[in-house]
Amino acid sequence: MITQQEPCPSTVGMTFEQMLERVRYEGAYPTRAQAEETVRAVLSALGRQVTGDERVELAARLPHEAAVTFTSEIPATEPLTGWDFVRDLASRTGGTVATTRWDTGTVFHIVAQLAGKELLSRILAQLPSGYALLFGRAELTQPA
Repeated sequence: MITQQEPCPSTVGMTFEQMLERVRYEGAYPTRAQAEETVRAVLSALGRQVTGDERVELAARLPHEAAVTFTSEIPATEPLTGWDFVRDLASRTGGTVATTRWDTGTVFHIVAQLAGKELLSRILAQLPSGYALLFGRAELTQPA
C-alpha cells in the first residue's frame, strides 16, 4: 500500500496573509501595511543573524514571501546580541528602541510558532544572549 507523504512544512503552516493578520492583531497595528512593513524589517534583520541548517529549516517553515525576505540578507560576520539586534533594527528603521522591541517581539512570537520548539531551541543555541526573551522564552544562563 502506498501512503501519501505529508506536505512540506512551508505548505502546512500559515499563508503570508495569515501571518500579516496575526502580526497586525497581536501587535495592535492599525493597518495591514504597517504590519507588513514590520514583518519585512524584522525578518530581514533576523536573516542577518541566523546561519547554517537552522537558516534553511526556518526559511522552509515560513510562508514563501516571508522566507524570501528572511533569506534576502547575507548573514553578518559578527552576530549581534539581542539588545544590539533591537538597537540596530531601530537605527535602520528610524523607530525608537521601545517600539522596535515591541515589533521584534510580535514578529518573533509568530516565527517561534512556525519554527516549533526544537528548531527554535537550535536557533537560540547559535545566537548570542538576549534572543530568548525576544522570542518569548526565559533566558537561562549557567552559573559562574
